[in-house]
Amino acid sequence: MIRTTLCMLLLPLAGIAAAADANLAPRLAATCSGCHGTNGKTVGNALPALAGQPRDVLVAKLKAFKAGSAPSTIMSQLAKGYTDEQLEQIAAWFATQRK
Repeated sequence: MIRTTLCMLLLPLAGIAAAADANLAPRLAATCSGCHGTNGKTVGNALPALAGQPRDVLVAKLKAFKAGSAPSTIMSQLAKGYTDEQLEQIAAWFATQRK
């Protein structure tokens, strides 16, 4: 009885956690907008647009920045602040955006 009641009380929290996770990728990707534009659509900038790029390409580039094997001015420092899972979420989100 107690176990059933506890499950009934905690079930709504699972929905809240799932909703928070659904918003995580766009929130993480929003940190890129200062340089790469809103939703990764760079306008009038020498930096590459991220919207619509293949996920695997973005993940590889972000991980290379994090490892320090890709040349950059600031991206190496920024990428080090994210876990590999977060970098994958960011890349997946940008890959779904229209160019």
